[in-house]
Amino acid sequence: MPLFSIPLSGLTASGNALNVISNNLANLNTVGYKDQQANFQDLFYQTLGTTGAGNPIQMGAGTEIGSVSANFNNGNLETTGVPSDVAITGGGFFVTQDGSGALRFTRAGNFSVNAQGQLVTSDGQNVMGYPATAGVVNPGQGIAPLVLGQGQISAPSATTTMQQETNLDAGAAVGDSYSTPLTVYDSLGNSHVLTFQYTKTGTNAWGYQITLPAADTGGAGGPTVVASGNLTFDSSGNLTAPAGNITGINVAGLADGAGAMNITWNLYDSSGAPTLTQVASKSTTASTSQNGYASGTLQSYIISADGTIQGSFSNGQVQAIGQIALASFANNSGLQAIGGNSYQPTLASGQPVIGTPGAGGRGTLTGGALELSNVDISTEFTQLIVTQRGFEANARVVTTFDSISSETINLQSR
Repeated sequence: MPLFSIPLSGLTASGNALNVISNNLANLNTVGYKDQQANFQDLFYQTLGTTGAGNPIQMGAGTEIGSVSANFNNGNLETTGVPSDVAITGGGFFVTQDGSGALRFTRAGNFSVNAQGQLVTSDGQNVMGYPATAGVVNPGQGIAPLVLGQGQISAPSATTTMQQETNLDAGAAVGDSYSTPLTVYDSLGNSHVLTFQYTKTGTNAWGYQITLPAADTGGAGGPTVVASGNLTFDSSGNLTAPAGNITGINVAGLADGAGAMNITWNLYDSSGAPTLTQVASKSTTASTSQNGYASGTLQSYIISADGTIQGSFSNGQVQAIGQIALASFANNSGLQAIGGNSYQPTLASGQPVIGTPGAGGRGTLTGGALELSNVDISTEFTQLIVTQRGFEANARVVTTFDSISSETINLQSR
């Protein structure tokens, strides 16, 4: 009698293969989806004897799906312009954390920012990485949920250096003076206006005095003098004394409770050229600069190739606010797909090796873009036709076996 189990195994295997193909086609537009392929294998064989040459005479028992392998090649990148979208080029997986604290892994970078300012996946899992402290990322620390909400603060920084491009009129009379302001910031981020007053004391000689409004130190009356001294110029109008920058300008006792500022006045630029001149032209200040700034709130951000999230703040500062982590596995095919574009490790995949993008075999990132599904529709339709024909052929065998069985039964009844 024919073994119905053989064509039935073909029907079952072909049906499962059709399911895999249909799942690929269903996920044609799923971000980060990886194409799967059903691989057939034959079943055990029954040995009926041997030939005269000693070769075994074997009869197969059918087929089954031996494995379903995933194709982890990169999908095409699509630029979205959404700053929280991220695509991986190369190996690796984003690390996410679900509500129970378990780590999950995904290639889908269609992230968003929730009400708490956390970077999350489309189903609300936290995206993990290395948070920054004072604009510095330390990958040596453990991974944690990344926060980049619009309310994030850039801490203030007190002024430590200041500079001005100023010309003093060589034609001024002795006793003539010129004043110019320069705004600095204390450790709390509050601004203070220093007034520079230059007074001509002789040929090619000027005195300077730097003052702070009395109200800034909680006093009354005239301004508080924080520094004073003399300037000397040569016959070409170049500053000759002091010969270096003026250090140790102390601005202390501020009424707002901020710490003392210890400021260096750069009289010379990085090339050694003086920033103060004395030529026969109206006394004027072309520009001023200093390195302090007030606190600021996050306005926007971009994600760079190494996963660093660079935030632009309202105080004009650009600082790192975190770095996205990636995980790699010894065997990607050993990962278990759990839905929601996520995977979890198994003994076959090995444990994740988590680190920064662009290192340790991990790929690089592209911000404002998404990795599309790598399903090729033409390939899938070709596989669909081949698998369908296999299913139909096995169904025809079942029909044939049924006819043979009926004839055999009829023979017995004759």
